[in-house]
Amino acid sequence: MRIGAHLDQSDVVAQAASIGADVAQVFLGDPQSWKGPEFTFPGGAEALKAAAAAADLELVVHAPYVINVASPNNRIRIPSRKLLQQIVDGAAAVGATGVVVHGGHVTAKEDPEKGFDNWRKAIDALQTDVTVYVENTAGGDFSMARRLERIEGLWAAIQQADGADTVGFCLDTCHAWAGGIDLTTAVDQVRAITGRVDLVHLNNSRDTAGSGADRHAGLTAGTIDPELLLGVVRAAGTSVVCETHADVPADVAWLREQLG
Repeated sequence: MRIGAHLDQSDVVAQAASIGADVAQVFLGDPQSWKGPEFTFPGGAEALKAAAAAADLELVVHAPYVINVASPNNRIRIPSRKLLQQIVDGAAAVGATGVVVHGGHVTAKEDPEKGFDNWRKAIDALQTDVTVYVENTAGGDFSMARRLERIEGLWAAIQQADGADTVGFCLDTCHAWAGGIDLTTAVDQVRAITGRVDLVHLNNSRDTAGSGADRHAGLTAGTIDPELLLGVVRAAGTSVVCETHADVPADVAWLREQLG
């Protein structure tokens, strides 16, 4: 099990060392932009790959938030597929193990089945040497990956794609809590659907269970009992990334202490 955090790409190796992280998640550019990958690490992608390997630092890339391959709107779906391809290519260039991408959504007038099938088509078309980690989301009645039944529908569609073996799952604890998923059984429930949990985004929540609000809090500072968070980590037994911003150094240290 590796423990780490979302860090700044430009100084990720040094930042990881300073907080005792052996896994780091980064953006390849502005997460709110449709632009392709940008390599801000000194020396670019090759230098980052070499430096991370030398430090035994696992890298994970988080795709831009704007990507929504589920959308029935061509003006969103087609650019989303293009950008996802660019991001997985960039992730391969830096030696990342995977790319986290949100499940996306349809609108109130659209059948979720259409969104599921658009995911199938996106994976059919994707050429990737790294795993794509679909992440559960916190809110939205028409999201593809908020509730377990939607995750089940999404996963069934993805399994029909030629590249189904390149798709994994990222379980976000804040999102699960906000989305109404019971954290005491979340790992087992997700694994019953997907057969896997490849990455945990370990975050507490500012808001109450079922709120639909994506507001992260420090691991001991939110509305989720920290023991529930530790239970998720132990059950998943995989790499853990904290996205708790200013609380990251303390959270990584606390998590290591709790896990012994």
